[in-house]
Amino acid sequence: MTDNVTKPDPKRKKQLEFDLILIASITVLVLVLVLGAVGKQFNGFIYDTSRPVLARVAVAAICGQYALAGLGITIVCIMRKEKFTQFGLNTHNLIPALLLSLACCVPDFIYQFVNGNIHTWFPFHSVFTTKDLIAADLPVMIPGFILTAAAWGFFEGFNYVVIRDKLSERYPSKYRFWDVGAFVCAVMCIVIHGVIGVTPDAVMEMLVTMFLIYGMRIVRKETGHAWGCVLIFLVYWNAV
Repeated sequence: MTDNVTKPDPKRKKQLEFDLILIASITVLVLVLVLGAVGKQFNGFIYDTSRPVLARVAVAAICGQYALAGLGITIVCIMRKEKFTQFGLNTHNLIPALLLSLACCVPDFIYQFVNGNIHTWFPFHSVFTTKDLIAADLPVMIPGFILTAAAWGFFEGFNYVVIRDKLSERYPSKYRFWDVGAFVCAVMCIVIHGVIGVTPDAVMEMLVTMFLIYGMRIVRKETGHAWGCVLIFLVYWNAV
């Protein structure tokens, strides 16, 4: 099935290319600084359980996770005077978008269940500071989880939305269920999270992850709604 394709004009193409290059450059710069130049000090601080947990969460969330998956798109949106709501953060088709996005998790859930990787559900269970936050007092726990939800939930999910939208506008597809931006984001996720290998089990894990990430971006495309993409990172990705 094909759709009518609206190609961007030359000026818009250059803008989109610049935006994508800027987002990638900021991410690489953060990687070089955080993992390279100050990596030892950074990791030494955020993993030091003798330090106050809220300070560790703040540094990891802002200087680490947000800087990698959020700073670039924030700068681009400010520069272009684009509001986040322009990228599907609205109430249009809210329920269908949320349900369809959750449905994309089913193959991954089945795979993880069969392999015994499912534990008690808890949002951000896999984030390294979560256990310390649970044990902390409410004045520390509440802002700590707000920072965690913003960095590992909202911005990790929304970062892919902005990148997908700009890639797909720059390289529009005439096919309804083929989307360049969604495919690139799925590959990015697989590479970043190390879901790659050549054994049958590793290949299956790649496939279910590809379906999850690609599928939620197609839901974004079909419904015009982006909250479903964010929802996955809030209630599933680090929670089971």
